[in-house]
Amino acid sequence: MPRLALRVLAAVVGTLALVSGCGGGGDDGADKGRRPDGARVTIRVPADAPTISAAVSLARSGDLVLVSAGVYHESVRIDTARVTLRGVSRDKVVIDGRLRQPNGVVVAAPGVAVQNLTVENNTQNGVLVTGSAKAAAGLPGRSGGYDTGEEPVTFLKSFLVSYVTATRNGLYGIYAFSAQNGVIEHSYASGGADSGIYVGQCKPCRIVVRDNVAELNAVGYEGTNAGGDMYVVGNRLVGNRVGLTTNSDHQEKLLPQQGAVIAGNLIAANQQRATPQQADGGWGIGVGVDGGNGNQFLRNRITGNVQAGLVITATADLPPAGNRIVDNTFTGNGVDVGWTFPTAARGRGNCLRGNDLRSTVPARLAATASCPVPAGSLSPAGRWTRPAAPGGIPFTEVAAPGPQPQFPHAATAGATAVPAVPALPRTAAVQLPPASLLAANARVRTS
Repeated sequence: MPRLALRVLAAVVGTLALVSGCGGGGDDGADKGRRPDGARVTIRVPADAPTISAAVSLARSGDLVLVSAGVYHESVRIDTARVTLRGVSRDKVVIDGRLRQPNGVVVAAPGVAVQNLTVENNTQNGVLVTGSAKAAAGLPGRSGGYDTGEEPVTFLKSFLVSYVTATRNGLYGIYAFSAQNGVIEHSYASGGADSGIYVGQCKPCRIVVRDNVAELNAVGYEGTNAGGDMYVVGNRLVGNRVGLTTNSDHQEKLLPQQGAVIAGNLIAANQQRATPQQADGGWGIGVGVDGGNGNQFLRNRITGNVQAGLVITATADLPPAGNRIVDNTFTGNGVDVGWTFPTAARGRGNCLRGNDLRSTVPARLAATASCPVPAGSLSPAGRWTRPAAPGGIPFTEVAAPGPQPQFPHAATAGATAVPAVPALPRTAAVQLPPASLLAANARVRTS
C-alpha cells in the first residue's frame, strides 16, 4: 500500500469495525489517546494495513491489531499503551526475523497484550517486553548488560504474553526485562540459545509465569535479579540442557535475586543434546540456584535430570541464603539435591522439609538442614563428580515445534484488557503436577 493510502487510512480508521474491550495498566506517557467518541477499532492485517508494523502505528489505546495467516518479515515495536496484537492462527501467523533483526516483537508501552502468533529466527529475542530504552533499541545484552550505569531502573508497568510460540531465537524466546505487573502464560518456547523464557531486573516483579512449555533450550526458564511476587507455577520445563535457574548477576541491577515462588512445575529430563550450548556449559540439571535468596520451591516434580535435580551454589561474591525446598518429589536424578559453594561466599539459612529424596550431597542433608533453620546458619556443602556436558547445536537447527493450542475465538474475542496488577496465585492451592503435565503440547517426553 503506498504512503498516501496509509495516510488516508489513518484519517478514516475510526470507521473500521468496532470491537469490545477496555484499557488497563498504567500510562507512562505512551498512550496516543482514544478517539473523541471513545471507540475502539480492529485494524486487520493485511486488509487494512499491509504490515503488522503499519497497523500498530495506526493503533490507539484499546485497539486490536488482528493479523491474518502469513509469514511476516519484520520487527514489530509497540509504543502505544493498551494495544492488543493477536494472530488469527497461532501456528500460521509467523513473524520471521530471518536472522537479520534482533527482536520479533518489542513491547515498550504498558497494558499491551501479545497473543496467538509465532516469533522465530531473531538474533536476540522473540518477544521482548521492557522499560529499558537500551534493551528496546536492540543493544547487546547479557554479555555486557543493558542498564549498568548509575541511572535508576525504568519499569514497564503491566503486560500480557499469551498463546505465543517462540522458537529458534539467539538469546531468549520470551523476555521480560525491567518490567512489572505481567503474565506470561500458555506459551511455548524452544531453541532459545540462552533461555526459552527469561524474567530479569524487577523488584518487586508481580509477574506470573504459568502453564507454559519450555523445551530444547539452553535453559527452560531463567530469573535473574527477579523477585518479589515472582511466581513460576505449573510449567513444563522438560528436555532442555538446564530446566530452571534463579540467580543473582552483577550484569543487571537490583541485586540480589530474592523472593521467587517456584511451585507445581514439571522439571524433567534436562540433558538434551540437540540443544544450544550455553556459554557456562550447564547441562543435566533440573534447577540451579546461583546466589538466589529467599526463594520457595514447593511441590515441584523434579525427575530424570542426569547430573542433579536441584543445585544451590554461590555466584562470585553473592551467597545463596534463606531458600526453602518443601514438599517436592525427586526421582531418577544423578543427585536429587546438591549444595556446593566453590567460592568464599558460603550459603546461609537454606533448608529442606517434606521432600521425597533418595540422594543428597552432602549426605543426610535433609536431616542436617531441616526447616526451619536459623537465618545465619552456614549451609553444609559437598562436591560430586559431574558428567561432562556434550556439545550442542546452533539454535537455528533446533527441531521445529508442533501445533500448539489456539487462543479461544481469536478472530472475534475483541481486544484484551490487561489488568494494572495481575491476580497472583494462591501458593497453598498449587498441587504437585503429574508426569504428563502439558505433554500434548510438547515434543520431548520425560521417559
